[in-house]
Amino acid sequence: MAEREHYLFWQLINYFVIEQDYRLIHINREEKEAWLETVGHKKLDVIRILVQDIDWTNWLKRDIIQTGLRAAGIRKHLMKREVNVLNIYVTEHTPVDDYEHAIQHPYDTENGKAHIQTILMAKETANDAIYRMNEMLNSHFQTQAMEIYDPALTNELRQSAIQKTKRKQEEEKELFEYGKPFFTYLFIAVQVLMFLIVESSGGSTNVETLIKYGAKYNPLILTGEWWRFFTPIFLHIGLLHLLMNTLALYYLGMAVEKIFGRFRFLWIYLFSGFTGSVASFVFTNNLSAGASGAIFGCFGALLYMGVVNPRLFFRTIGVNVIAVIIINLIFGFTVPGIDNAGHIGGLIGGFLATGIVHFPGKRKWGLQFVSLLAAASAVYFMLNWGYHNDRPDTENERAQGQIENGDYEAAYEILLGLVSEGEVDANSYFKLAYSEAHLQKYEEAKKHFKKAIELEPDFHEAHFNLASIYYEQGDIEAAKKHASKAEEISDQEKYRDFLKEIE
Repeated sequence: MAEREHYLFWQLINYFVIEQDYRLIHINREEKEAWLETVGHKKLDVIRILVQDIDWTNWLKRDIIQTGLRAAGIRKHLMKREVNVLNIYVTEHTPVDDYEHAIQHPYDTENGKAHIQTILMAKETANDAIYRMNEMLNSHFQTQAMEIYDPALTNELRQSAIQKTKRKQEEEKELFEYGKPFFTYLFIAVQVLMFLIVESSGGSTNVETLIKYGAKYNPLILTGEWWRFFTPIFLHIGLLHLLMNTLALYYLGMAVEKIFGRFRFLWIYLFSGFTGSVASFVFTNNLSAGASGAIFGCFGALLYMGVVNPRLFFRTIGVNVIAVIIINLIFGFTVPGIDNAGHIGGLIGGFLATGIVHFPGKRKWGLQFVSLLAAASAVYFMLNWGYHNDRPDTENERAQGQIENGDYEAAYEILLGLVSEGEVDANSYFKLAYSEAHLQKYEEAKKHFKKAIELEPDFHEAHFNLASIYYEQGDIEAAKKHASKAEEISDQEKYRDFLKEIE
């Protein structure tokens, strides 16, 4: 390899690495071929530089095709829709035959998904080639006179490019090792401890026990128990649920806490758990618990990294992270009993929470402000929707919460207003009658229990409670009729015992 070509090869690499912020991703053992990748958003994603004496155009064509095939692989690895490659040949002389037609037009592969533009830097074409390259990159690359090449300068350029590449690699490594995990271990310990406490107090699959220890339960949230947006993060329903979430927290929590540091992780995890609970509160009426929303928030934090630094993300963890998210979401939509609303709420919450704090030691005030505004708006909108939606089921939940708190007067007022508006179902009438019975409004209670049965003839609890009122009032025949109906619909021990008492 002539000294001139050697010098120009390293001058180009040094320029792209130092001035244009490209990353040197490969150089062969002979130091004749180099591949560089942009870490910013530039027109040219990849640059390939090859030092080669090119005698014939046929060899040039074959090499461009091979470059195209390799570019297609790079595109798939980066998960980009298209990839643009600048293919530079540093050669002493141009081919002896007609070569212009081989490099005039971009070479496309994969149905136009990978675009290869070629430049020949020979003695006789150097100025035109450099002008064309500068035009493509909107840059100002210059080389000195072709007659003077000092080997010491060549080595200096080589060392400069390699040292900058090593510094970038170290910076990337440091990004994944910024913090030492602490809160990950703490959260694992807390959720295991809470599981043992709940198990010893009635069982982690017992609904009443879960409600007692803070599971997400809409009726009680609607009565003012706002802390139930946070407490479910540390509760789990059954041993398998605990084991799966503990394993996920260990791997994801460790990764996120190492990247973002302890207190950023603490914020991301708790805010994600909160937004997961809020989304579950708005979109599902089922009781729920678990760290899944917060764990999906860790996925959201990693996705934020993918948006801010897509090259590094897809070169390291990106493909695996996206694959696991998709699998979990599909699993959540297809398997009954999984709170996918909580998962999605946590995922979005984690992304926005990370946007608010960004990376340690770095600032992007515009992006951070937008993330803060989006997070605040989303939380306000969802809470407003959840608390003030006038749907019958929401009002029923509010009333149920008051009933469970023993505040039958408050439940009565809520349900009476619902009935007056005409937006009622059998469940609304039942709860209204149940409240009236406890307030000793027996005639009104009987009327509304009958309304519930009229709308839902197999409402066994309504039959049973109506039978109880008739029995207390001495109407044995009516009590026996409705008690028998309740026992016929649902063969429960309390129904059988009550029927025996009547008879």
